[in-house]
Amino acid sequence: MIHSFLMIGQSNMAGRGFLKEVPSIYDEKIKMLRNGRWQMMAEPVNPDRSTSGISLAATFASSWRLFHNQQDDIALIPCADGGTSLEDWSVEGVLFQNAVLQAKVAQKISTLRGILWHQGENNSNSQKYRLYGEKLALIIKTLREELNVPDIPLIIGGLGDFLQDGIYGQYFSEYNEVNKALIQFAEDHDHCYFVSAKGLTANPDNIHFNAISQRKFGIRYFKAFQQKTHILESLPDEDQMIETIHNRPLTKNEKIEQLQYQFAMGIVTANEFQDQIVQIH
Repeated sequence: MIHSFLMIGQSNMAGRGFLKEVPSIYDEKIKMLRNGRWQMMAEPVNPDRSTSGISLAATFASSWRLFHNQQDDIALIPCADGGTSLEDWSVEGVLFQNAVLQAKVAQKISTLRGILWHQGENNSNSQKYRLYGEKLALIIKTLREELNVPDIPLIIGGLGDFLQDGIYGQYFSEYNEVNKALIQFAEDHDHCYFVSAKGLTANPDNIHFNAISQRKFGIRYFKAFQQKTHILESLPDEDQMIETIHNRPLTKNEKIEQLQYQFAMGIVTANEFQDQIVQIH
């Protein structure tokens, strides 16, 4: 069985963590949707921009696999788009319609188990937070209806406390109010769970979670999904879980996938590839 999860929101769901800052995660039982078919997950999972990178998706899926269900496959449906506002996700818009289309394709080859949402930076000014809950409610209600999953869990993440500290800080003057709106939404709606970004840190832009914080965020999203509860603090075992995920021994197929990537990207030569491929077992 394949259990799939829809990823929607803006750039911190798509992921902007620097790829070089954390080890890559390979797992042949974690898939991602590409052109209507499942491929083995590779980062970036959600390549919405040339700057896309590490997202919370990989450790969410890895935690599900290692600590929840080692038998089945888990699959990711990446539909997040950087810089988008809540209004861009209106039910009449192309982002919403694309997410429905991609999720319906996935439903033909998997069971849709959850929706992962992270958005709000774009709505952190001009008192847009006042209508945030109302607008999000319509989006989620319609999404559940379109996909015929009325009770599907929705995991929503909070905004980082670093947003006002960077050179673009004036655009995020109301991020605290958006966080309050997100928490209130989760408390007011069934099958909805809030995940705090407390203690997470940013890239130099002070907009996007850095790679290690995205790894931690994915674990928090998983815990919220697994325990069906809000996660309001950092978790005491985040670092240990990340270490377990990063140090999991690779299977033969995963080693081959890793080596083929290194060869395709010019990291190893043809001779090195041939020497190393015969040693994989």
